[in-house]
Amino acid sequence: MSGMKYQLSLPVTVGVLLVGLPYSISLAAQWLYGWPNKPGYKKYTEALKPRRIYCLTIAVLESLKYLQYGRLYIQLKSWYKNEDNRKHFEKGITFGRRGNKLDLYHPPNAGKAQGAPAPLVVFIYGGGWGSGERSIYCLLARRMAEELRATVICPDYWTYPKGNVLGMVQDVADCLVWAQENGRTFNFDTEKVVLIGHSAGAHLCALTTLFLIDEREELFIELSQQRDVTLSIRGIIGLSGVYDIMDHYVYEQKRAVEYVSTMHKAMNGVENFQYYSPTHLLRDLSQDKLSRVPQMALLHGTNDVVVPHEASAKFSELLTSLSLKVSLYLLPDLNHTEIATNLMASDGRFYHPIYSCIKQEFTKLLDNC
Repeated sequence: MSGMKYQLSLPVTVGVLLVGLPYSISLAAQWLYGWPNKPGYKKYTEALKPRRIYCLTIAVLESLKYLQYGRLYIQLKSWYKNEDNRKHFEKGITFGRRGNKLDLYHPPNAGKAQGAPAPLVVFIYGGGWGSGERSIYCLLARRMAEELRATVICPDYWTYPKGNVLGMVQDVADCLVWAQENGRTFNFDTEKVVLIGHSAGAHLCALTTLFLIDEREELFIELSQQRDVTLSIRGIIGLSGVYDIMDHYVYEQKRAVEYVSTMHKAMNGVENFQYYSPTHLLRDLSQDKLSRVPQMALLHGTNDVVVPHEASAKFSELLTSLSLKVSLYLLPDLNHTEIATNLMASDGRFYHPIYSCIKQEFTKLLDNC
């Protein structure tokens, strides 16, 4: 009898693991974040297709590795709330039309006799256009200020569903306008600005810069201010960025995450993908405006499954084909999250290799001033 029970339990266990568990995980993800809603789809029928179930299950299980950063998250929050650390940064400065906040991190020796203004880094965090907050990047910004000997600004912006991508671009542009107006107050050089962004933040750095160069009315910023800001941007350093939205959407479809992803929602639908793609904007710029595009450096880990390193490689190829200056670094064994978390502590496995690339490019960008 016990042998019969064993024979019965084994198929049941296998069925649960291969069918029940994947269906439970993927249906829960779709219920929480969004069902397939393409015209012509029967959303529940599409949601139950085996390929979508198993691909989405793999993506969800991959995301569980982020739990390893729980301890780091607690450390970040603790550092940010510790009043003794306020000597390193100015906290919660209001800027822009929507009353967003930014933190400003001082370069080394900022408290001593005031010398020459420091260069400025504006760091834009990622989060899939739907999450993120400046406090999480406090140690990254602090380390970046030390390593680059620069003032570092880390602003918040309205993520989805609070805002869409146009609003995010406006927020980043507002931060750059604020920087132009407050350089003297905080002793940074308003003519030496470098944008650094991770993931969606890298996309927003590139997109905002191209909108400013194209003098877009939808920014609702005076043309003279747009031109001043454009002239101040000496370069962009993109970390694991998305630069072609349609191309990335196709990749999301392969992973079956396109409807649980925030991207198409933040873009207000597939019909706006070209409008929000730096690759498309570059192809449409006149030769005169192309000449104003700043130099770029693209860093990407070869183990990135969230945004494949081909995204940076293709963008680099496009920039080169347009005779624009670009450097590409494909970093072995590095994944999507590690390229940001390893910038937060000097004992990180990839801390020195990543900063070596960033410092080399940062110096190059400032030498071009």
